[in-house]
Order: sequence, then C-alpha cells, then structure tokens
Amino acid sequence: MSGRRRRHSPEWGALPPPPPPLPPPRPPPPLSPLLRSPPAAASPRPLPPAMAGARGLLAAAALLGFLQASSSFEVKDSSGKVCIIANLTVAFSVEYKSNGQKEFAHFFLPQNATVESQSSCGNGNKSHPVLVLGFGAGHSLSLNFSEHSDNYQVEELVFHYNLSDATLFHNSTAGAVKKVSHKTTIQARMGTKYRCISAKHINMKSVNVTFSNVTLEAYLTNGTFSMNKTECAEDMVSTTAIVPTTPKQTTGQVPTTSPAPTATPPSPAVGKYNVTGPNGICVLAYMGLQLNITYQRKDQKMGLDLLNFIPQNTTSSGRCDNTSAFLNLTFEKTRVIFHFVLNASTEKYFLQGVNVSTTLPSEAKDPKFEAWNNTMSELRATVGNSYKCSAEENLQVTDKALVNVFNVQIQVFKIDGDKFGAVEECQLDENNMLIPIIVGAALAGLVLIVLIAYLIGRKRSHAGYQTI
Repeated sequence: MSGRRRRHSPEWGALPPPPPPLPPPRPPPPLSPLLRSPPAAASPRPLPPAMAGARGLLAAAALLGFLQASSSFEVKDSSGKVCIIANLTVAFSVEYKSNGQKEFAHFFLPQNATVESQSSCGNGNKSHPVLVLGFGAGHSLSLNFSEHSDNYQVEELVFHYNLSDATLFHNSTAGAVKKVSHKTTIQARMGTKYRCISAKHINMKSVNVTFSNVTLEAYLTNGTFSMNKTECAEDMVSTTAIVPTTPKQTTGQVPTTSPAPTATPPSPAVGKYNVTGPNGICVLAYMGLQLNITYQRKDQKMGLDLLNFIPQNTTSSGRCDNTSAFLNLTFEKTRVIFHFVLNASTEKYFLQGVNVSTTLPSEAKDPKFEAWNNTMSELRATVGNSYKCSAEENLQVTDKALVNVFNVQIQVFKIDGDKFGAVEECQLDENNMLIPIIVGAALAGLVLIVLIAYLIGRKRSHAGYQTI
C-alpha cells in the first residue's frame, strides 16, 4: 500500500463529516544547483523517501563516474577521416616557486580539453602524426607518434604549462610558459590499439605525468579502434614464455597479431653500493636495479629483454671530484654507469647521464647493445640530503633502453661518514600519499550528497501526503 492514500469507509447509511479545509501547501525549500531537478511537464507527485534515496545514490554514482571518467579525443585529416583516437585519463603534478618556496600543483586533464589545430595525421615521411590537447589558460599536452618496422609509438611527450594561471599555480613567482618533454615507452603493433589500465608515470624534470585507463591508436585505416590490442606490460598477469633459471628473464617473441601475455618480473632485490673519493664516501646508494631493452630479432620481429641485477653478484666502482661523480655497476655481462653532477649555484645534485652496455640473447640480430643519455635531470636533491623514492622510477635512456630503479635512496657528494642525510621524498611518493586523501574527500562528499538528497526527498514526501 506504500505510495497510495488510504480511504476509511464510513458506517452504512451515515455520511462522513465534511473535511476541514486544507492549508495551502508550503513551497519546498530551494535546492542547490547540483540537486535541483528540472520542472516536469505534468503535475508531479512527491517521491517517497526510498525513491528519493535512490535518486541520491544515482547522483552519487554519476559524480563518482565523472571523477574517474576518461576523456576521448580524435584527430581527422582534411577529408574528415579519423587517424588518431585516444581515450585516456591524465594526472599532472607540477613543482613551481611561490614566494621563494617550493609548491606543487596537482590537476587532471579536463574532459573539456580541445584537440588543437596543431594536431595532424602526418604526411608520409615529411611529418608524423601528432595529437595536441589544449586546456585551461594556455596549457597543452602533445603526443608525437612515429612508426618503426611493424610498430608505432608515442615517441615524445611534450607538455606546455602557463605559470601565470592563478587557478592552478597560486601565487606563482614566475609567469612564463614552461615546456618539458620526454621519450616514452608507449608502443603497439601496427593495426592494434594500445591498452593500459594501470598507471604509467613519466617524469619530466619538475613535472610528473601519470597516464591511466588508456586506449589509443594511431595510423588508423578504418576510422575506428582495431579489434586486436597490444597490452602494456603493467596489465599483463600471465606468461607463455619459459623463464630461465638465471636471473635474466625474457618475454619471448612479440606475435604478429597481438602479443602473448607476459608476466611482470619480480621486483629486484635492493643492493647497497658506494664510491669512495679523496675525502671519503662520495656516492652512497641503496636501490633495486632492472634493465629493460627492446631489440630486433634475426627473424625481424621484436624481442624484450628484462634483467634484474642480483646485489651479491654485482660489483661497484666509480670516481668523484668536486662537481662530478660516477657509479659503475657490473652484473655478469651487463654494465650500467650513473653520472651525477652538482649545480653549485642551486646547491642541488642530480643524475645527468646513464650509460648501458650488455649482451643480448643469441636470437638478437645484433647481440652487442649499448645506449646512453647525457641530458637527464633525475634523482634530484639538495647537497647534504638524500633522495628517496619507494615507487618504481623509469629512467629513459633511449627509446630501446629503460633502466628501472626500485626503493631507491641515494646521496652524492656531501656525506657524513656512511649515513644518509635528511630525506627528500620523490614526487611519486608524495602523489601516492595524496591519492588516498583525495579519494577519501571525494567519498565523504558523495556520502553528504546522498544524505542531503535523502533528507530533501523525505521532507517533500511528508509535505505532499496528507492524512484523510
């Protein structure tokens, strides 16, 4: 009988007394813009409390979906044919100066970001496809694609941000537009879509960009996503390759249609390394080290070589002077050299270069592999302090070589004996602490919205029903 008015039948032959006049109904209290419903065409009936609560739950679910939704973008050629599709969620964390103090701005790529006119489908060998997304007061994110053999990839990520945008960078000392760029490991087989649900972090000096819930494809031929997909390594949970007994782990061949799932290798053990200079220890490093190399096989297909350094089988050496330090780590036939430098004007040290040399499996077309990058700016900290990061960090050497460091703590130059100085946390760790706070605040807001919707529905239902 819920939701209906009950009529009480009078005794036979008696007429019920006339009902007293009803007072005019009071208008319902005004609703907030987020909760106000549009006017109905017909005379509305008040909702019972249960239905009002359901409406609140729907509103909460819709808001939660908005918070987690990916944004979708397309690039078309002059004839209107789609050549790039990208569905993705992007989070930014930017370090900037405010009144001489270090501040961080955290924000997402908004759903109302626009595909800028600089976006292009490319023109053969003259230019490559590019997706440029503009948002806010002069901010833009560019994904520059390229193709090689049977693969395509996001070769370079470029981010322009405007420090004069007070809505994001409160009290920013600088007002210029900054540009940062970085190579990426986002790649897929031609004719497949790239899919990665897991978070992928890309560090670009003072900017950290995190991709998640990504589905994208370039060089489209039919204007829509391909049925086949290439999954990122972070999403792969099973393996079809035989893992050898040695610490070296390979994923086997990458199939011509869609790649076989590959197990993510276990995190490497943390090793303790140091370098001694004329004045004592000048490099002190605790970290797990993993090498990730993509190579061409003799059959022209692509292979992936993953190597975890085993600390007890790794030898360390190096040298230092007043402004430069080298840490050399050798494991079996693989050597990684880290080059740190000191910026005397800012009293900061950082990793400027990485050199990698190894011997690839016999199936590689060229077993001898060497790569280097001397334009990096990673693992940055103040002299006298140590840099620490519990999250995995990916150091991009080239588009074929990646050095992954785990649970790293490192200090260079000014070291008191064999002990680390004060800790400076990496941006990734600060983001990981911030995410639970944001999620908790969002959930608290959703609970409040549901409660308000329920109370309003309950009040309206009591105002609409009168006892007869």
